[in-house]
Amino acid sequence: MDHIATAVDPFVFRLSIFVMAVFVGYYVVWSVTPALHTPLMSVTNAISSVIVVGGLLAVGVPMATDSSGPLWARGLGFVALVLASVNIFGGFLVTQRMLGMYQKKKK
Repeated sequence: MDHIATAVDPFVFRLSIFVMAVFVGYYVVWSVTPALHTPLMSVTNAISSVIVVGGLLAVGVPMATDSSGPLWARGLGFVALVLASVNIFGGFLVTQRMLGMYQKKKK
């Protein structure tokens, strides 16, 4: 009996990984106790900082090397840069506010 090896389409493979990551992320985030929300915000800020670095590379490298690169890639890099920066700023505000809840009130 000959078994024919069939390759999985890379798009389907990556889509299935993305869907699994969405489900795992959802259940991980919603099962976190309130005491761990501040460390979780720090981790999401670290992930967003990696996205900022990727966005900077997508926007800036073609300009630095005098190659025109695809305009849509630079546009998406700029959008990622803006959204990740907003996420980091908001994360710091939320973390600052949560840490303020644990400080003693001044009279």
